[in-house]
Amino acid sequence: MSLEHDASAAAADRRGVDYDDLESLLDEHVLDRETHVNAEGFVIRPDEVQAVLSTLKEEAGFDHLACATAQQYGDRFETIYHLRSYDDPTREVSVVVPTPTDAPVSESAEPVFRTADWHEREAYDLLGIEYDDHPDLRRILLPETWQGHPLREDYAQDRPQLVAYSENANPLEEDRRVEGGDEGTETMLLNIGPHHPATHGVMHLETVLDGEQVVDVEPDIGYIHRCEEQMCQQGTYRHQIMPYPDRWDWGGAGLCNEWAYARVAEDLADLEVPEYAQVIRTMSAELSRTLSHLLATAAYALDIVGDFTATFMYAINDREVVQNILEDLTGQRLMFNYFRLGGVAWDLPEPREEFFEKVREFLDELPRRMEEYHNLLSNNEILQARAVDTGIFDPETAKNYGVTGPVARGSGIDYDLRRDDPYGYYDELDWDVVVREGCDNYSRLLVRLDEVAESAKIIEQCVDLLEDWPEDERNIQSNVPRTIKPDPDTEIYRAVEAAKGELGIYIRADGTDKPARFKIRGPSFSNLQSLPEFGTGGYVADLIASLGSLDTIMGGVDR
Repeated sequence: MSLEHDASAAAADRRGVDYDDLESLLDEHVLDRETHVNAEGFVIRPDEVQAVLSTLKEEAGFDHLACATAQQYGDRFETIYHLRSYDDPTREVSVVVPTPTDAPVSESAEPVFRTADWHEREAYDLLGIEYDDHPDLRRILLPETWQGHPLREDYAQDRPQLVAYSENANPLEEDRRVEGGDEGTETMLLNIGPHHPATHGVMHLETVLDGEQVVDVEPDIGYIHRCEEQMCQQGTYRHQIMPYPDRWDWGGAGLCNEWAYARVAEDLADLEVPEYAQVIRTMSAELSRTLSHLLATAAYALDIVGDFTATFMYAINDREVVQNILEDLTGQRLMFNYFRLGGVAWDLPEPREEFFEKVREFLDELPRRMEEYHNLLSNNEILQARAVDTGIFDPETAKNYGVTGPVARGSGIDYDLRRDDPYGYYDELDWDVVVREGCDNYSRLLVRLDEVAESAKIIEQCVDLLEDWPEDERNIQSNVPRTIKPDPDTEIYRAVEAAKGELGIYIRADGTDKPARFKIRGPSFSNLQSLPEFGTGGYVADLIASLGSLDTIMGGVDR
């Protein structure tokens, strides 16, 4: 749509997809083709969504619906389904579904990809696009009583909004009980949350119990929706967007999030990153991943074993060591804002030897600390009783929900963008993707513990490289234009392997220095949607173990 065909062909060669063959496969379904920076976009009729997606999934191997982006143009609404392959995420294709402004109705993708459920509900909530055959098309971030759709151009922002009392009815009243289950029993609707400690964020679980057994659970989100996408659309590419990604995951993975924006913007503007800066980015991102996984371990110990004094405080203490290192590097302990387009903000702290010594002391101590975590937690018979063979999540169902990160790898899905769609310095280093076949809550815990050890391997190799880097070649940033203005209608989707999984960003440019559309694909959004699949059938205690095993962060869910 915005790039020349020869550039599209070159991109296709790099990404390993023959889009001409795909067009032949889809045949009469294709109305037009658009060239996105990362992948071709096939424009189709709104009543042929399921046929096209089924063909791409079953015959072309695009089994991962990574994201669905909805937006409004002057003459139409549009939904873009970003498809990838779990076996090779560099194989990408976009399915573009335009609908008229006066009747924005499209066929739902949910019968083909279960993960489309929440993505389409969000598009309906914020833009008012309706999806036929959707199993439960209602608002997801806003109350059902909300008037209007906030992302529409004609939305009246000054309209008063009222939330009906029925939105907060007492779940224990008789009118909220329904007959069901075995003869002589009844089910009960139980609210879990939206208080923070048991739900790992401001989230509400509408849980239906038959006795103590969970027969249905539905995550209710939107309590901290902060319009991060809209704030990014009001910021300039060069300077004003980078501070936001840290806030999508305050568990410590902010540098991984910053890299997601850096990657998409650098590809959009065709910016290079010096090799030296790539090594620093890789080291700092793995320190950030370690922060996230240690917090997940600490919280799981508290959830499942009630272990505050030992495992929880052990992990928090180790996080403090890592946070001290990152504070020396970035100047911040939580909202790092260290990455810049084209590199990083500044070089390693001086004296460099002292900084490297701090990092090596942490790495030298880590194996002993990891052994203690396994002794206290993974070998704990109480935790094993609650986590082994609970929350079973088979790989095919996991793929259908589009889950990624430790949740996917805990179900035996060998998928990691650091290796499969390399960026930074990862493809130059020696490390392994951690995969567990147990498909249960215990496997997801083990993946995170093992990934801390793998991150340590990456960090150590980066330190070795940085120590020996010639002083006159320590370039921390490339030459980046003061103002970045991509060509109008340039579109791109890029992702990185954040601590909780695939963090992707879609950007559509309009020729100005600010994005026309900025869409965040948070890994916790798709991961959390899958909870009903493996959170039901057990007891309330099993549900808490399953929820904790997802390690969700609500900043990345609500955005």
